[in-house]
Amino acid sequence: MFKKIALAAALAVMASSSFAAEANKFYVGGDFGTTKVDNYSDRETGYGAFVGYNITPTIAVEGSYRRLASFEENRTDFTFDQAAISVIGSIPLSNGFGLYGRLGYNRLEAKESTGGHSDTASTNKALYGFGATYAFTPAISGRIEVQRPSSDLTNFSAGVSFQF
Repeated sequence: MFKKIALAAALAVMASSSFAAEANKFYVGGDFGTTKVDNYSDRETGYGAFVGYNITPTIAVEGSYRRLASFEENRTDFTFDQAAISVIGSIPLSNGFGLYGRLGYNRLEAKESTGGHSDTASTNKALYGFGATYAFTPAISGRIEVQRPSSDLTNFSAGVSFQF
């Protein structure tokens, strides 16, 4: 009986040690990139911030906010913003590299301002994307990504995330 209790205690200690060695669960980050708005403009500079939680080493949930584009055309100012939540599935490769895919839901807001008058429209759409990551350290990673927030928007971004 004592041997069984000792074995169970040893297994519990080993399991808690491996649990402590697990990857960091939470992460935050930011990115910069360009967005192509079909029928409106050339590529426009965008930026964003994100926060995520690693459910497993290969599955995460992430929330983000991004200014997709801001530009002027024909004396009218346009801005496109995105708030999103996504599930991310990743495949670790060798030497700190990895690939991932994103599937989620986003709220897009377009604002048009001209001559003191502004108009805002919003829509909710599916979001998908894919990217690559590189772990500089166990807590700092870089990533590049292509996202398709809607049929007329394509975002290319590069960012950094900090795990804790």
